Amino acid sequence: MAKILKADEMSKCIGCFTCMLICSALNRKDHSIKKSCIHVRTSGGLSGKFVATVCHACREPHCAEVCLAGALKKRKGGGVLLDSQKCIGCRRCQQSCMMQAIKFDDDTQRPIVCSHCAVCARYCPHECLSVQEVES
Repeated sequence: MAKILKADEMSKCIGCFTCMLICSALNRKDHSIKKSCIHVRTSGGLSGKFVATVCHACREPHCAEVCLAGALKKRKGGGVLLDSQKCIGCRRCQQSCMMQAIKFDDDTQRPIVCSHCAVCARYCPHECLSVQEVES
């Protein structure tokens, strides 16, 4: 079965950004939270809760449909996989994502797309993130 990332326990989040750092380090070989596939932020103010923007693993991903180069392919279970060799850096995928889960790496001129590897969930010290099995 395929697995997808869920941010279903964000009420426990303290904003340590471990998920973002580990995602950037392991998937992008960079220690900047700007290169993470998951994005944690406050909902506003000093007493605001933290929210996470994650890929929702769409079954019919619009980002893949609008990709001019065919660099995004449907992933089993939902979401997409990026073939960075095919990508032309047009940003159409980023602009089309309703969840605003696709960010853009200005250094590589490629989108930052979650593959649901779940490394962020494994390293979250408060178990705010989880991985759920879904039918392919």
